[in-house]
Amino acid sequence: MSKQRIVQLTAVQMTSQPDPQQNLAQIEQLLQQLPPERPQLVVLPEACLCFGAGDKRQRELAEQPGSGPMQQRLSALAKEHGIYLLAGTVPLVEQKDDDKFSAASLVYGPSGECLARYDKIHLFDVDVADSTRTYRESAWTHAGEKVITVDTEFGRLGLAVCYDVRFPELFRALREQGAEVIALPSAFTRVTGAAHWHVLARARAIEQQCALVAGAQVGTHANGRETYGHALVVDAWGKLLSECDGTQSPCLASARVDLTELDEIRRNIPVAKHFASSKKVIHE
Repeated sequence: MSKQRIVQLTAVQMTSQPDPQQNLAQIEQLLQQLPPERPQLVVLPEACLCFGAGDKRQRELAEQPGSGPMQQRLSALAKEHGIYLLAGTVPLVEQKDDDKFSAASLVYGPSGECLARYDKIHLFDVDVADSTRTYRESAWTHAGEKVITVDTEFGRLGLAVCYDVRFPELFRALREQGAEVIALPSAFTRVTGAAHWHVLARARAIEQQCALVAGAQVGTHANGRETYGHALVVDAWGKLLSECDGTQSPCLASARVDLTELDEIRRNIPVAKHFASSKKVIHE
């Protein structure tokens, strides 16, 4: 039997609060509004279950992989709605006495099973001209070390998180692993988002000839941090298929995507083949 090549891609935009239960309640309400089409991939924002309380609070809430109320509820929601649910990100710890946590994107399948985990590789250690000014994600977070893709009934899904979008090498590696759709949960700052968000998201989709779906945090959060929003779905040609604006919260951006169009784009403009040739020249 041939693989289903049409998928509903849905990006969630919300203003997450410090309380996971409050955020889960909002996610539950949003999932009631999903389009009926299946298969469907739903991508939540970065730090979807706790935002605006600082990284110390994330560490306090961190669960061990495969256990804990946050993971259990996300699994149940994926099963209840029969969707692929990407929770990006959930704080996880391998050992209870570890001072740091991993910012883990978890992919749950329609049966509720956890299909994949990606730990954010590029940590947001930057200075920004906004109300927060200084961000040092590495103070509390372990950097991931593995490029992750996962097979689904609609195609291969590649995983990235927020600041990762500035590093095209990661997205090239996802394409080399066979990615056809890339999920990008995010919490871009208001300042950097206004300058770079759309350019970067569309560029990564165009370069790797993949569809891209990005959930987003938006608005002013409990600790004063400001996020840009604009959850979106982009096709492999770089066309913006659906988008929430920077004021809507909560909001769904959703589009029906036929992944067979990737095949034609990749045949007509074979960048993967050309990249292999250019890489050989560059390294020589």
